[in-house]
Amino acid sequence: MIKHNIVCLGEILWDVLPDKELPGGAPLNVAYHLQKLSQQVAMVSRIGNDDHGKRLLQLMEKMQLTTAYVQQDNTYATGKVNAWMDAQNDMQYDILYPVAWDHISWNARLESLLQQPHLQYVVFGSLMARHAASRETLGKALQTKAQKVLDINLRAPWYTPETLEWLLQHCQLLKLNVAELQLISAWYGSYDNNEARIQALAARFNIDTIIVTLGSKGCMGYIQQQFYYQEVQPVTVADTIGSGDAFLAGFLSCQLNNCTPAYSLAYANALGALVASRPGGCPAYDPAEITTSLKIPQYSL
Repeated sequence: MIKHNIVCLGEILWDVLPDKELPGGAPLNVAYHLQKLSQQVAMVSRIGNDDHGKRLLQLMEKMQLTTAYVQQDNTYATGKVNAWMDAQNDMQYDILYPVAWDHISWNARLESLLQQPHLQYVVFGSLMARHAASRETLGKALQTKAQKVLDINLRAPWYTPETLEWLLQHCQLLKLNVAELQLISAWYGSYDNNEARIQALAARFNIDTIIVTLGSKGCMGYIQQQFYYQEVQPVTVADTIGSGDAFLAGFLSCQLNNCTPAYSLAYANALGALVASRPGGCPAYDPAEITTSLKIPQYSL
């Protein structure tokens, strides 16, 4: 058995843009980038018994991602998302429901995977909790001893405060964007700045690490009760699909390599910018581009 150190759990699907279809789903995007960064990743999801599902399996094989934990569904179709870019270069999404990844089931193979002693991270998103079937599987998966990483992905109408509270109670590392930070923190109080919002969530839910993407202002992190900041990496944006997922993958990879918080954020920011400069959430690139053409300061290691 391959010794996987990361499990990505949740949706795999097709982003249907006005002129093309691209493979996607935040967990798949994260898994793709982690695999390119030399991590041993297992992607857990579910596809329909259809052409779109077969094509996703073929693409995962090309990405060198194992398909052993991708379930097949004879009732529900492979997931799709209608996606388009608005006037502010932000992606808008219409996520079809219900689909195969809403019905990820618990089985002996998944249980064995999550019990592997070398497993370090389980990455999951809020969308997996939108249907009772996958939510039940997620609840069992969150009992693993590995560190739980929640990638908030607020897509109306597929979340509620109650569900998000449940997810936040089970994570040790939280990744979200600044709009999501402001929305969620407002449920619990009024705060003067993002630092206060982050500290409030960290204290309320006992979260060790919170990393926040700030769009054109870069990113920030709250790690071991200290704040870190990173300015934006200037690029010409092709689209922003998956740039936040790449950011998370870059950060996790650095943490697994025992990099400092400052370097981890800089590297994550650079990878997110690189992906934003190319179409789709899983573009081809050489990992060496992250540290050479984007010139991350080596003194931060």
